Amino acid sequence: MNPTRGAWRGLALALLLALGAVHGAGAAPKPTERSKQKAAAETERAALARKLANLKAEIGKTESAKEDAADTLAESEEAISDANRTLRELAAEQVQLNGKVAELAAEQLRLSATVAAQKQQLAKLLREQYVAGNEDRIKLLLSGDNPNRINRELQLMAYVSQSQARLLDSLRANLKKVEENQAEAQNAKQELDEIAEEERQQKVKLEQEKARRAATLASLSKKLATQRKEAGRMEQDAQRLDALVDKLNKLIEEQARIAAAEKARQEKLAAERAAKAKAEAEARALARAKAQAERERLAQEAKKAGKPAPKPLPVEEEPKVAAKPEPAEQRDEKSPRPSEVALAPVVADGVFAKLKGALPTPVNGKVEKRFGSKNADGVAWKGMVLKAGGGAEVRAVAAGRVVHATWLRGYGNFIIIDHGGQYWSGYGYNETLMKRAGDVVKAGEVIATVGNTGGYEESGLYFEMRHQGKPIDPAGWVKF
Repeated sequence: MNPTRGAWRGLALALLLALGAVHGAGAAPKPTERSKQKAAAETERAALARKLANLKAEIGKTESAKEDAADTLAESEEAISDANRTLRELAAEQVQLNGKVAELAAEQLRLSATVAAQKQQLAKLLREQYVAGNEDRIKLLLSGDNPNRINRELQLMAYVSQSQARLLDSLRANLKKVEENQAEAQNAKQELDEIAEEERQQKVKLEQEKARRAATLASLSKKLATQRKEAGRMEQDAQRLDALVDKLNKLIEEQARIAAAEKARQEKLAAERAAKAKAEAEARALARAKAQAERERLAQEAKKAGKPAPKPLPVEEEPKVAAKPEPAEQRDEKSPRPSEVALAPVVADGVFAKLKGALPTPVNGKVEKRFGSKNADGVAWKGMVLKAGGGAEVRAVAAGRVVHATWLRGYGNFIIIDHGGQYWSGYGYNETLMKRAGDVVKAGEVIATVGNTGGYEESGLYFEMRHQGKPIDPAGWVKF
């Protein structure tokens, strides 16, 4: 067989294989990335939830077993909060995914244009290879020209062949990227279908829980009213919250130590990687400098001998391949699990203290109960109650980490934010908690909606602040 024709057939076969790579057999449906990530997140949330549930269980052991009518509402009030939060999260996911689908479609157009151009380039190359074969090399070898010149020309031809090989590799890579893009777009569409189904389920659940809570309230209205008037009720609730805060403080201190140790370890690893990368970069620079010096030496020798300077070697370029996303960083065995550092402070000490007197109000409403004012039993309020319409947005007064977000007797759906420096803010009676324990929030971010959970009579927000575990008057901090 003619070797020229054999080479041409080999190149043609490579091209056909490259073009066929994107048309493989359809794979069986796989779980979406969203469902896998969601499962992993739920596992970590469950681990953190167990830690916090154990804290509340320990507090419950020290109390009498006397029934509280508001406890009957706890399950439905938590379920309503969860359903509302999930619906809000799903809506945000939907917006994000629709944007991703649009980006993938635009990327597909760009990739298609690149692939089409590369196909044309390779088709032209195939025709030229077929017509010319290897005659150029044979003619050069038999020309009887200066051996040095023949060697340089053959080397140049070799670089041209390498350039052709890189073009083919680039085409293969881009075809693979087209396939990946199509799979990613299909995955995004499946995720949108998942979200639509989850939204439908959550809406059904929400309506069921609202009906359940309404029926429970109707049957317990008299009992709730009676218990609200019982002596010592508010004091017991406050003591329960004090105990929760004390135990949370200890858990947060433990997680802060773990997080600090991990940060120091990661900084050491990063420094080692940076040193290695620097050494490799210096070695590459030295190799380039030596190659340049050698080229200059050969040019000088040719000049002295009265010969033409050798042709500069082509500069190798990386194939133009569509950028691939960085792979997700894997957790090494020495790293703590997310649930072990989920409550570690994220705001440096001293930052929150500077905001005194300038914090925004958590909700627009009239102050109904003030810090230090007393109820009928002579028990002082350790926070404030702001009267506001049900469903009104409750916002974080400052940045921080959510360390508690669940139902608590006397306070309903209650959320606590750690602002660093042992400053905390708490928000109670909420209908919906928009954040979970471990979430990081910004100043002014919506964290809940106003309600009357926990047995409180009217819609409103219970708001309190603490420093080193002790209640402080919010009036000196917040611009009401």
